[in-house]
Amino acid sequence: MNAALFIACTLIWGSTWIAISFQIGEVEPVVAVAWRFSIAVVCLGLWCLLTRRPLRLPAHIHVKAALVGLFLYTLDYSFLYAAQQHIVSALLAVLSSSVIYFTVLFRRVLLEKPMRMEVIIGATLGLVGIICIFMPEFTKMSAQQGLALGLLWALISFTCAAIGNIISERILDEGTPVVQMNFYAMGYGLIFMYGFGLVSGASYTLPTEPDFYIALFYLAVFGSVLAFGSYMKLLQRIGSDKSTYVVLVYPIVALGISTLFEGYQWTAVAGIGVVIVLLGNAVAMGKLNVLFRSSQ
Repeated sequence: MNAALFIACTLIWGSTWIAISFQIGEVEPVVAVAWRFSIAVVCLGLWCLLTRRPLRLPAHIHVKAALVGLFLYTLDYSFLYAAQQHIVSALLAVLSSSVIYFTVLFRRVLLEKPMRMEVIIGATLGLVGIICIFMPEFTKMSAQQGLALGLLWALISFTCAAIGNIISERILDEGTPVVQMNFYAMGYGLIFMYGFGLVSGASYTLPTEPDFYIALFYLAVFGSVLAFGSYMKLLQRIGSDKSTYVVLVYPIVALGISTLFEGYQWTAVAGIGVVIVLLGNAVAMGKLNVLFRSSQ
């Protein structure tokens, strides 16, 4: 079951990076995110009604869900969309692996759960693999206009994602069902998204390109409803630190798609990097536990 959830997140989120690129420049980031999660909330709400899932939750869960909506669904994705205006999608996908380190740290500080050695070592291997994958591209990107701003937006996005992961784990630890939690968290997120859009004077003019709406539907139904449902279930089962390792694997899917749509050129070093990333994932997911028995 865990493997199926992991694979679902990997394949879907690995493909959403190219879908997001069809929305960049069409509308402002906060508007694109708001529309995406509006569709997702409607889908989740209808599913709850059709399956007669109870929607009444304790007040303190609503508060935590609102925080998840703010950090994980509003700030994370708004800054992520903003970053992608300056960074090629495949690069942004692999840079997102830094969220693992933030999650491990915040999980220790906020939840008082131990830092698992296999997760830290796996993350380090993954980082080495990512450096190998994009080593030929670093010199080219250093001269790109707006790259520094894109990196800053990406860093803020990943920090917010890590905080959202930790709060989600706390909610799920208390026995809250995944579907209802996502429904309320995304719903509260919409309040922040549309509120910020109103204050900032964002334009809600509808784009004319059909590709925008195809991407929007895919991002909402697959990227938000299905992928986040699978991810939260995985988080509930194995913890936020290990489940976050999805971000170390789905960039490989993004790289494959980037090869077709953005002209990414594979090298021998990049191939080695992919192997190292997968090895790091195996370590983090406990497939090589023999290495850590002495430290436990």
